[in-house]
Amino acid sequence: MELQMIETGFFSILPPLIAIVLALITKEVYFSLFLGLTSGMVIYTIFAGESFIAIFTHMFDMMCSKISANAYMIIFLALLWAVVVLVSKSGGSEAYGRWAGKRLKNKRGASLATAILGVLIFIDDGFNCLTVGTIMRPIFDRFHISREKLAYIVDATAAPICIIAPVSSWAVAVASEVSAENGFHTFLSTIPYNLYAILTIIMVLFICLTGKDFGPMKKAERKALEAVPKEVTNKTDTKKKGRVFDLVLPIVVLIICAILGMAYVGGFFSGVPFSEAIGYNPTAGLTLGAFAALVTALILYLPRKLMKPKEFIDSIVGGIGSIVPPMLILILSWSLGGVCREMIGTGQFISGFLNSVNLPFGFLPFLLFVVAALMSFSMGTSWGTFGLLIPIVTMICAVEGAAPLLIPALGATLAGSVYGDHCSPISDTTILSSTGAECVHIRHVETQLPYATLVAVVCAVGYLMIGFKLNVWISIVISIAILIALLLILNKKK
Repeated sequence: MELQMIETGFFSILPPLIAIVLALITKEVYFSLFLGLTSGMVIYTIFAGESFIAIFTHMFDMMCSKISANAYMIIFLALLWAVVVLVSKSGGSEAYGRWAGKRLKNKRGASLATAILGVLIFIDDGFNCLTVGTIMRPIFDRFHISREKLAYIVDATAAPICIIAPVSSWAVAVASEVSAENGFHTFLSTIPYNLYAILTIIMVLFICLTGKDFGPMKKAERKALEAVPKEVTNKTDTKKKGRVFDLVLPIVVLIICAILGMAYVGGFFSGVPFSEAIGYNPTAGLTLGAFAALVTALILYLPRKLMKPKEFIDSIVGGIGSIVPPMLILILSWSLGGVCREMIGTGQFISGFLNSVNLPFGFLPFLLFVVAALMSFSMGTSWGTFGLLIPIVTMICAVEGAAPLLIPALGATLAGSVYGDHCSPISDTTILSSTGAECVHIRHVETQLPYATLVAVVCAVGYLMIGFKLNVWISIVISIAILIALLLILNKKK
């Protein structure tokens, strides 16, 4: 039975508020999203005059509806995680470490090689953190580079890369959250507005090239320079016969076949323009790309006995199993957004409220960046943060006069989510980065926080410029100039 939306006034904003406040207090995203969803269904059934059991029938109907609408995305994520686990176990990552170790001659080369590997492994941030840290740790020790610096480079090329990579788990997760006809095109449009990701990558490259550190990281580097070289503790399996192309080829196949898959599904080979074709059903194309990468891994690994058939299948099953936690966040978030938009009229209430207070819309990207940053830092999850905020942002930007700020607002929300996740001590990527680098966790947090916060401050200035109509590319250039100037000034301090 198709449900009719009911105007519930002030009560319509209670479900997202309950979810956000509980998440900040309890640090438990799943439970908070579930209670927010349940409260929305309770409000609907009361205003509709329905029975108690209708709360749960409507809830599961909404979940099934959202799972069905996003089925391709779920399959893509399952295949992608399977590829991640297979590539990790093939020995290709370790082969890159051996190849790089023979060719690197100085600190600059070691740092850049680490950053490049981090950029290359853009399909998943957790895989990135553990793999890059474990591979490059002995090389950093050899050149007397601190473990803190390694953990920072690893962390800074994980989530900030994934959030702007079109072929990644993050891209489809964000696209699925956007209330728009073409969520994938909307995601692509947010990339230039994700100032935190762009500036973080530039800062990493600048520091790798110049070695100009500041604050606690500068002290850590001095200490590492004076220390006796650490014993190599690389725990990877040196008996693996993997080669560099075992890491690179599946990823290259994934990218190429995903693009071709999106074009094929959208009818490009039947005459549809490419720009229209790739936006028709992008997750279907991405799924074809992930499957092609899986087949490539099978052809590469099994005949050369890099792994046995049982190990290959177990890796696929293990990879698919690892998507359950993030998928649960997405399903609950989709459902909460559905009840707010389609059942209790949250968007209409927010629109009316904003029109009545006459808030200058130019502040919207800045405010959303700050709110997302605080939430993500407190909860330690970027997925949970943008899962909560994106439905609200799309409703806010439905207000007359705010529509042109939808893309900048979404970009600011994603940027703030990544900043908080990047430096939060309870974030999984922060923990995995310190684990992969074998760096004391609190030392990683202490040395990374000033770096991440410096970028965030510059981003806040950038979002004020963007919000008040300055061209995004000019804003990026000005932000980069400010960031580099601040880095040079801070480097001169003891």
